[in-house]
Amino acid sequence: MKEAEIRRLLAANLLCVFSIILTAILPAFFWKGFTVLGTHLAWLCICSVSVSTLNVILHLVLRPNLTPKRSSFAHKISRFLKCCIYFFMSCILFHAIIVLYGAPLIESVTETFLFAVLLSTFTTLQCLCILGPNIQAWIRVFSKNGAMSIWESSLQITTMGSILGAWFGAFPIPLDWDRPWQVWPISCSLGATFGYMAGLIIAPLWIHWNRKQLTYKSR
Repeated sequence: MKEAEIRRLLAANLLCVFSIILTAILPAFFWKGFTVLGTHLAWLCICSVSVSTLNVILHLVLRPNLTPKRSSFAHKISRFLKCCIYFFMSCILFHAIIVLYGAPLIESVTETFLFAVLLSTFTTLQCLCILGPNIQAWIRVFSKNGAMSIWESSLQITTMGSILGAWFGAFPIPLDWDRPWQVWPISCSLGATFGYMAGLIIAPLWIHWNRKQLTYKSR
């Protein structure tokens, strides 16, 4: 396993972490009264757009799964439209799952949907960037020993971190602490964000420490 590839992964992941930190700091210079807690819905939008944009740019620059086969312009347009549809379907699916887990069905619909968009940004968007709109590849990657590259291993770790972070973030909501960050969906979205950031940092370190045991084979 090439050390240069691991360093590229680390640099890309650290850029994503840095971009999330900036979304909590930079808007305050241009938006009076902006805070992650006080204007949480606005922050959800800013964070989702920033992470999405950076992930797409990094994918175009680094091309982790570049294939030698050149595709036509029509194929690229079709692929792009499929990715957009998959992302929208992911938002709807996450929204439904969140409601099934106890989120308000009618009240706070905007909050729930924006939280679903954030989760989709942390999970589905990365799958689309690395694997494309290929459900079989998604199933392969998230099956046991299914990763075929360090980028796919990182995808596994960050996706798991995001979902677990969102799940753990729901624990404080029903507690009678009367804290501002217990309002739906602040603790869940912060938990997902911290889980995603932790995954971004842990992934390249874990891959580096286990590089001798990791053997990726083409399938």
